Amino acid sequence: MSETHTQLIERIYDRFNARDIDGVLTELANDVAWANGMDGGHVHGREAVRDYWTRQWAVVSPHVEPVAIQTTDDGVIAVEVIQSVFDLNGQPLTGQTHGLKDKTVTHIFRMKNGKIARFDIKDAP
Repeated sequence: MSETHTQLIERIYDRFNARDIDGVLTELANDVAWANGMDGGHVHGREAVRDYWTRQWAVVSPHVEPVAIQTTDDGVIAVEVIQSVFDLNGQPLTGQTHGLKDKTVTHIFRMKNGKIARFDIKDAP
């Protein structure tokens, strides 16, 4: 993977964890398809991603820590992350609350013209 993609991926996680929506949105294609981890399916377009995160952050406080970044032969970027979800007071959520807990998942990024065009979430086996 090019150093540019590695830096971009690390930067978007830093910005997401800092709740810098605009900092992440600049890295997305205008017509991005972004996985909706709360409700399923995808949201489409930068403003839909903004709305999704605004809604999400009003009820939970997620933190995503990338632990491995690799690219496939067809240019897809796969990022293994540890996903932690907290309530708005900073307390970890358990499996009993919102069905969320710390877990490892893989985030799949597809690029187009230097921007993220599609984002998917793959649960660990």
